[in-house]
Amino acid sequence: MTEYVLGMKSPQSFSVHYKFSQHFNFPPRDAYRWCTDYQSEDVELMGEKGSRKIQRINEDTLVLTDYLISQKGKVTKRRLVRLYPERLSWTNTRLSDKGKHSQFLYEIMHDKGGSKLIFTGSQVFEEPRPSRKKVVSIARTLAREDSATWRKLARAMEIDLSRRTAI
Repeated sequence: MTEYVLGMKSPQSFSVHYKFSQHFNFPPRDAYRWCTDYQSEDVELMGEKGSRKIQRINEDTLVLTDYLISQKGKVTKRRLVRLYPERLSWTNTRLSDKGKHSQFLYEIMHDKGGSKLIFTGSQVFEEPRPSRKKVVSIARTLAREDSATWRKLARAMEIDLSRRTAI
């Protein structure tokens, strides 16, 4: 399921909202624990090159700093992550300049044969709003890219949690 919604209009910026889901072959609590057990090698699990610094503020608040290396050069992404274990959800708010104030909501729910992630993204662009057609195109691209990342993470979860249960 993928859904696209247009954000509110502002002369200096605009938001693009999008949504998708990703199935996991594990119970909701196991999937949530795996998704929120942040490690420095997570960048590699997402198919990126680089590293991650994890700063724990308290038991439910972290700052993640990803140092990514791509063909376009080096990029640093800082995010504030708030965990809601009682709801099996978390938020991720961008702190770095590019996409600053963008926010992402992750919710793990029961699904037949396991669980599923419901991802809701609200990406902020600091530029004048393009045409409606262009915003829809951006939403589709963001959903495609982020869902591809979560397919990689689902495969990594499958490998990791299957190994743990085999021991």
